[in-house]
Amino acid sequence: MTRTGPPETGIRETWLTAPTSVKAVIAGMLINRLGGFLPVFLVLYLIERGYGAGQAGAALGANGVGAIVGVLVGGWLTARLGARTTIVAAMTATAALTAALPYVGGFPVVVAVVVAVGVTGQVYRPASAEVVGRLIPEDRQVLVFAMYRLATNIGSAAAPLIGVGLAAISYEVLFWGEALAALGCALLVRVALRDMAPDDQPIADPDPRRPKASYLALVRDGRFLMFLFGLLVYAAVYSQYLSTLPLTVRADGLPEAVYGILVSVNAVIIISCELLVTKHVQRWRTGIAVFTGTVLVGLGVAMYALPFGVAGFLLATVVWSLGETISAPSLVAYPARASAAESRSRYLGSSQAAYGVGSAVGPALGPALWSIVGDAVWLVNGAAALVAATAAASGVRRRRADRVDRGTTRGADAG
Repeated sequence: MTRTGPPETGIRETWLTAPTSVKAVIAGMLINRLGGFLPVFLVLYLIERGYGAGQAGAALGANGVGAIVGVLVGGWLTARLGARTTIVAAMTATAALTAALPYVGGFPVVVAVVVAVGVTGQVYRPASAEVVGRLIPEDRQVLVFAMYRLATNIGSAAAPLIGVGLAAISYEVLFWGEALAALGCALLVRVALRDMAPDDQPIADPDPRRPKASYLALVRDGRFLMFLFGLLVYAAVYSQYLSTLPLTVRADGLPEAVYGILVSVNAVIIISCELLVTKHVQRWRTGIAVFTGTVLVGLGVAMYALPFGVAGFLLATVVWSLGETISAPSLVAYPARASAAESRSRYLGSSQAAYGVGSAVGPALGPALWSIVGDAVWLVNGAAALVAATAAASGVRRRRADRVDRGTTRGADAG
């Protein structure tokens, strides 16, 4: 396998030598996700308040739209205000809005608050990724972003379990718990990133002849748009386990517990193996890691079409989960080094928005296609993953592009 850069660094060494600011935003992500109750319990909460299932589903969808907008807003605000100010303001606003949700009346007002929470709650993602992209050397970014993903995955896995306990007391306690988590995240970042404040300002473009940093300027980056397209398709394929997989398991006459086991297998592999895999994959060329892992994801989901029962489902899940451990950290890390420093937060925001769109579209398209072609939908998903792998790997720049990052020239990762 083609490798680049100096010898790989260990997990422990990478974590111990990471700046305090980076550790803080990773810890903040963990706290943020541990308190991420609203999307999980929103439908049940609104039905309990007397709203219809259709209204509850619409509110959840509106929250998802707000989340997509939020990462774009986060990229823009980070470039203008700096990561520290952006995170503190957004998390404080999230805390206030979430705590207010049980006390607002009228469906339009409820939806407005839910959308606002979706926006402010996701601003954290590009802002925190900007901290990692700025402070971590490029040869260690993939591994650190894997740590960032680990915090996200642990928090997301534990949040429903914590939320069940809080909701058993009352939904007010549930949403106040989420508000306190958001406020705790804001306080942690405010304190831990204090020493970063002098550098945490909008970055001036050292070359006045270059187009001004903006999302419109990003649209002119054809290579990165290709990467975004691949990322969107990847997310649409990956998210099929949420909607199409349970339909397939049930259609095969298997108990719903099998689906729960498959989801658990994926979670165990990602949480226990991704850092270990990334320790080695971090030295691969980015394009190779992205292509190899995404093709494995496609191979794994395509295997769901095979008539091998529970054993076949388990093997398929292991294959695409291992593919995820290979490709996902590189997919997350690449936007941080795909642009000049003054545009980095916007590139991060756009990549997270593309992933969000794919994650929203995929679960809707999968069941619709499954109802027409049955298990052949998994072969379609496998082909789509191959398209995603080709597009995303093609969008990764293959040459080291000179970039100026606060007066220091650094090269973009080769693909």
